[in-house]
Amino acid sequence: MKKNIPPFDDVIAFHGHSCPGLAIGYRAAIAGLTALCRERPEDEELVAIVENDACGIDAIQYTAGTTIGKGNLIYRDYGKRVYTFINRKTSEAVRVAEKPEFFEKKADPRMTELRQKVVCEVATAEEEREFREKTRQYIQFLLSAREEEMFSIKRVTVEIPEQARIFRSVPCGVCGETVSESRARIQAGKIVCIPCFDEYGRGWS
Repeated sequence: MKKNIPPFDDVIAFHGHSCPGLAIGYRAAIAGLTALCRERPEDEELVAIVENDACGIDAIQYTAGTTIGKGNLIYRDYGKRVYTFINRKTSEAVRVAEKPEFFEKKADPRMTELRQKVVCEVATAEEEREFREKTRQYIQFLLSAREEEMFSIKRVTVEIPEQARIFRSVPCGVCGETVSESRARIQAGKIVCIPCFDEYGRGWS
């Protein structure tokens, strides 16, 4: 199943740069779409639940057509490279999780060493060139590796998130900017936005 899957170069253009994390997200999105027997959706029929906010999420947004704005990309701050894809029409869902043994086995200590030097801006010009070349080779490897070696792909049963609602916007009684009714607060008899709201609490969670 490869219908309507954008090329990786298009994903790079959307994200702004090429990196291993982007390649992993791209492969995860294709794995999810393939497992659900779906081509890239045109609208909101596919939902992605992502558990990190790293580069790969941009690849999932672009490749699978799941975005924050459409309400079919749901972010959970778990710090895990795990992605759940849900087909609203069939209620089928798959959970795509990285296999740590695959990435541990393919880890290049030299690349890790060079990355640290580049990030700390102490790498020589030759070391920067070596790092870029090693990164390029690793990305090409990720794009061609076998899907089942990279990921654990399991059918799961999940509650299907409701489609995004459209709420009326109202002006904040303090700053005057509009705020969705679903996020508005009442303070001193006025409708206010969250940044203007003076939260009251006594230590209770």
